[in-house]
Amino acid sequence: MTSGRSLRSRLAWSASAVVALWLIALTVGANLLLIGVLGREADGVLRARAEATAATVQVGPDGRVAVRDVRDDQALDVGTWIFTADGATVERPPGSTAALDRQAADLAARGAGTAETGLPDPVRLLALPVHEGGTLLATVVTSTSLAPYRQVQRLALVGSAALAVGLLVVVHLVLRASVARALRPVQQMSAQAGRWSAEDVDRRFGPAPRPAELHDLAHTLDGLLDRLAAVLRRERQLSDELSHELRTPLARIQAEVDLLGSRPRSGAERAAALATIDEAAGSMGDILETLMSAARAAGGAPPGRCAPREVLLPLAAGMQARRPDVELRVDVPGELTVGVDGTLLERAVSPVLENALRYAAGRVTITAEPAPSGVRLRISDDGPGVPAGARGLVFEPGWRGDPVDGHDGAGLGLALARRLVAAAGGELGVEETMGGAVFVLDLPPG
Repeated sequence: MTSGRSLRSRLAWSASAVVALWLIALTVGANLLLIGVLGREADGVLRARAEATAATVQVGPDGRVAVRDVRDDQALDVGTWIFTADGATVERPPGSTAALDRQAADLAARGAGTAETGLPDPVRLLALPVHEGGTLLATVVTSTSLAPYRQVQRLALVGSAALAVGLLVVVHLVLRASVARALRPVQQMSAQAGRWSAEDVDRRFGPAPRPAELHDLAHTLDGLLDRLAAVLRRERQLSDELSHELRTPLARIQAEVDLLGSRPRSGAERAAALATIDEAAGSMGDILETLMSAARAAGGAPPGRCAPREVLLPLAAGMQARRPDVELRVDVPGELTVGVDGTLLERAVSPVLENALRYAAGRVTITAEPAPSGVRLRISDDGPGVPAGARGLVFEPGWRGDPVDGHDGAGLGLALARRLVAAAGGELGVEETMGGAVFVLDLPPG
């Protein structure tokens, strides 16, 4: 089940949220910094005016505080109060309100410091005491309107917020486009792997130059395609093996049924035909069970155990009837055991033994002996042998040494035998000899 939003949207919105948090932090920080800078700027202006005014304060001969007249002192009188040490007002700005006068007097009484009024038009006040010889003569209070500063703050806040919103929109669009572009190869590779899995499982992405992440994805998809191809090959192989192994018992059943229907037959003949059909049907059941056992063994199912002599003697006796002119000898010690199910061993040895009987000139021998890896089983014949150049091909499905040798096999018997032996944890190979053929089965110990 998929969620409503795509991965592209989730990634873009997640990254945009992080960027938005940073922009909010930067905008708030910048505006707070601007407020501090403007406040210090206003205090600097007020202090400069207060110091200039304090320089004009003097004490007259009668001990009273007075202000010395200077040129352009009207500029100093704007928004300036002078209070004596006992709180009397020496000078006040023209047009000042009573409320502002009280604020200035209260600030002067507290000494040096700053204050802001709560009037509709905010005003900032700064008090500067004037001393002479360690004695407080007067306190100068200066004021300035904060309206221009607040206007600058509002403009800065609106401008920075608009800039942050615009930047966030641009960043989100760029992130969305970048994420879509980055994920497009993933989507294309996924779609391509889907097409290959349905149409051509042998295609692979291979080691073409790619970014590291896409290289890992290509390697993973190639591994999945490899496993899918292996499954399909095993399915085809199982189908071929079933067809190969079931052909003979099916032909026997069909032949007996045709004979039963072709003419009236005696009771003994019908009984013999039914026995043959029953035997062929049982053989088909054994074949199916063997192939399923091989499939389970390939999938990790636990192996069985048997004595090879008990399996090979009846198998050799049954096959001897097909080539009565060939001597078939079984030289296998009765105490030997192998870690292979008896039915599986029979199905693995049967194709090799049939091959040996087909090409033998007069003798086939089955021997067994203990080996370091378990038990080594040899099936040898005195026929023409396997050519040196064909030893790597003899176990290939469909390969036949002589296509016109007259037998009706499909070239799958030895391939099936090797597969069954490998499924049981053993190996099947061809041994070099001066004459004839020797097939060697290395089987696990019992």
